[in-house]
Amino acid sequence: MKVLVLISGGDTGGAKTHVLTLLAGLNRHIQTDMICFMESDFTRDAREMGIPTEVLTDKNIFAVLRILQERIQAGGYDLIHCHGSRGNLMGALMKRRTGLPVVTTIHSDPRLDYMGRPLAGLVFGTLNRWALRKIRYRIGVSRTMGDLMIQRGLDPQQMFSIYNGIDTHEDHTPRLSRQAFLQSLGLHWPEDAVIAGIAARLNPVKDMGTLLRGFAEAHAVQPRLHLILAGDGADEQMLKQLAADLGISDAVCFAGWLTDTDSFYNALDINTLTSLSETFPYALTEASRFCLPAVATRVGGVPDLIEHGVNGYLFEPKDYKALGRFLAQLTADDELRHRMGENLHEKVCQKFSIEATIQTQLDIYQSVLNRHRREHSRRDGAVICGAYGQENLGDEAVLRAIIAEMRSIDPDMPLWVMTKKPRETRLMYRVGTVYTFNIPGFCSKMRRSKVYLNGGGSLIQDVTSRRSLAFYLLTLRAGRQFGCKVLMYGCGIGPVNSKGGRKMAARVINDCVSLITLRDSQSMAELRQMGVTEPEMHLSADPAVTLTPATPEAAESILEDLGLHPSLGERYLGITVRPWDGVDQKLEAFAAVAEYAYQKYNLIPVFIPIETRLDLKVSQQVMKKTHDIPVVVVNTAIPTDYTIALFRRMDVVISMRLHALIFSAGQGVPLVGVVYDPKVSAFLDAAEQDLYIPLEEVTADRLIQLLDQAAARRQDRAGLEARTARLMELERINRDCARKLLEEP
Repeated sequence: MKVLVLISGGDTGGAKTHVLTLLAGLNRHIQTDMICFMESDFTRDAREMGIPTEVLTDKNIFAVLRILQERIQAGGYDLIHCHGSRGNLMGALMKRRTGLPVVTTIHSDPRLDYMGRPLAGLVFGTLNRWALRKIRYRIGVSRTMGDLMIQRGLDPQQMFSIYNGIDTHEDHTPRLSRQAFLQSLGLHWPEDAVIAGIAARLNPVKDMGTLLRGFAEAHAVQPRLHLILAGDGADEQMLKQLAADLGISDAVCFAGWLTDTDSFYNALDINTLTSLSETFPYALTEASRFCLPAVATRVGGVPDLIEHGVNGYLFEPKDYKALGRFLAQLTADDELRHRMGENLHEKVCQKFSIEATIQTQLDIYQSVLNRHRREHSRRDGAVICGAYGQENLGDEAVLRAIIAEMRSIDPDMPLWVMTKKPRETRLMYRVGTVYTFNIPGFCSKMRRSKVYLNGGGSLIQDVTSRRSLAFYLLTLRAGRQFGCKVLMYGCGIGPVNSKGGRKMAARVINDCVSLITLRDSQSMAELRQMGVTEPEMHLSADPAVTLTPATPEAAESILEDLGLHPSLGERYLGITVRPWDGVDQKLEAFAAVAEYAYQKYNLIPVFIPIETRLDLKVSQQVMKKTHDIPVVVVNTAIPTDYTIALFRRMDVVISMRLHALIFSAGQGVPLVGVVYDPKVSAFLDAAEQDLYIPLEEVTADRLIQLLDQAAARRQDRAGLEARTARLMELERINRDCARKLLEEP
């Protein structure tokens, strides 16, 4: 593979480090040549690192374009990779001339690149935004930067993410000891001083004013806290005056621009970042080499690195009060600083090494070439339909699992999802979207797709509405009429109670569906009773069982935010309830089993809603009926992987919600089901989980009896793991069937 890189050549800071480090590493695997448009330290450093570099300084843009075209034709390049506004402009103009795929890396928010320079922003910023829309493939430095571009209308299916990687093996022994470094700055701070610091330009985007105000808040309660600012810039005098006005000048050092960053970070106890905008700042990963906890703004890709309460703290931009609280907490607790710093160092070594960044870039190049080759295919990819975009964590978990499985079959195939919230879905999953009831829209997508996937959940039923059944049957027929192979994927069926509905469902499924995978045997029996005989049918499992949890530390962070203390060995009972006819008469029983679990097993009840806007009220009603025990509720929506991690942290789970049971079963957690709908007992039977009770039969005594049985199963790890393994094996049938249809000519 041969890649031509286009970049202005005047880049500094993180963008410079990213490009040069990456190119030097890539050249060990492929050939990358670089063309710049000015001579500078950047180009000189590139040559010293062995990167083939050419500089075109001609001010005549047409002459430069002509030379570029000649270089590309003579060089036999496979693709063009652009960085920065000048590179983007040239790449966009070269796209049609060469026919090569063009990809750009977005290092920062284009709307902020010329902050404080309105004329440059008007001219160069406008040209850059035009170029970004002309270039088909884009890479955001951090997923959050990519999300920002998707929110502004760029295609989510052509957006990739990469992270600034560091060399975790390079020796970074500081040249100066902490004391020697402080003396080099003329500082005579106490030996027990806790020193916070930041390495950044002193400009408006870095928002150092918030850092000084937050530091002043913390210093007032923790006087041994001190601060070093390493950097220079236009805001320096203003910031020094602000420090004086806040009365903290004696505890703050403006160190100016430092080249010996290793000695700087070695002298710190806490690393900080207060930027209004970032992609994925090197300042955090570089400082992690010295096991420093970070307190940083929740911007760009920072949350991908900093897990709040695990390896640092996050706060909203300009919230100096929160910054002050976190700085004070870290100053007061030496052990906390050490633990968080070690956690951050470990995460960077595992996930953000330069080796990982290089491999990610190679994978992106291959994906770009694959997608470029298939751009003009008549039919490609899949349309996915289900009850999506309705703020139900269970349905969203199914969608997440389906998308992951489609990507495992072919990571470059286009996917389109029918959803009630197209903008949110395209951002969350980076897929194409169409509004659920936009019939011309989804028919158009079906004309271009290979498979129509009726995905997960119980869509073929008339309990909620006959209109719902009619709609989903309409989509099955439309899929076949527009030439798709139709797959019903990991479905539950029924109940379909109306005679006309059963007859219509059987006719449409027999006529239109190629293949069906079902999450339980009751669904298969229901289809047979309806008279469905034509499609090939397989027993599988719910796709959501394959989802992986977030880290154990993430679950513990949630519990700590709820006021619990998981690090002290606390144990928990997970409870999920939902509104349903008759549940109001069972609240006392749920409260009684929560009290019993705490009193007998020392399990603290944790209520975990699946559909927050509905489940939260019922959870709070149960909580109010408990007495003299600690009990908490997760009162905000959290990501699916965090929710699964939370269920994994439970000792036992009692749930009405199907997907709370699916998450728990997939993680091998002992569980008790409360059956409000046949789909719940159908799943539990398929998962070989026999501890369940119909909602109408629930009493405190019966729930307590089931809890005792579930608690006893905690000792049977082998049995729980065997059930989980069987679920996973069954679920693979979904993917195998999808692969079969996608790979058929």
